Amino acid sequence: MKLCVALDLSSAAENLAVVSQLSGLDIWLKIGLRSFIRDGWKFVDAARRESGAKIFLDLKLYDIPNTMADSAREIADRGVEMFNIHASAGKTAMERAAAAIANSAAKPILLAVTALTSFSADEFAAVYHAEVEAAAREMALMARGAGLNGVVCSVWEARAIKAAAQKNFIALTPGIRFADGAADDQSRVATPEEAARQGADFIVMGRPIIADRDPRSAAIRALNAIKNNAH
Repeated sequence: MKLCVALDLSSAAENLAVVSQLSGLDIWLKIGLRSFIRDGWKFVDAARRESGAKIFLDLKLYDIPNTMADSAREIADRGVEMFNIHASAGKTAMERAAAAIANSAAKPILLAVTALTSFSADEFAAVYHAEVEAAAREMALMARGAGLNGVVCSVWEARAIKAAAQKNFIALTPGIRFADGAADDQSRVATPEEAARQGADFIVMGRPIIADRDPRSAAIRALNAIKNNAH
């Protein structure tokens, strides 16, 4: 299981200050919508250069198939190691995105977002008219059929998804908090230890690390939890 640290502070300078403290650790860096809209590719390149870490670009592409395919190609051409699109865009859009990067030199990992971890069960049902775990599993099977490498899902769907898809189908799980931490704006949260038990391949931690007084120590705490619960 790998740790992705989400860079979501209020400026590029603050994010890069954290990145410099995390340099040399066995982590990925997650760059999401806020940081990318504000700071763009210049920040992506600076974060990679400062840390040597691989980049997960978390933009959750959701558009018509041709636009998603073109956008996926542009991302791959920039050398990003992993990015995501919405499964809700449908199988055709996912197929087009996967095909668009199939021959890229970077060969990035392509994931489909299933149910956002901010959704409660009731909120998800109001939008999708389905139960979260069952719908996430169906989205995962559709993503696998479309040629994607895995999905973004909560810890609580990871085991069922991996059982339904295949062992090497990736489950990346946001909403990870230390046992003594706050849930913030997430609804379906879990600890690194629980994520390991549920079979997650990547975990995403933001504020529990980047808002800590000592981000490096917090990241090492998460890495130790991963190491101690490895199967």
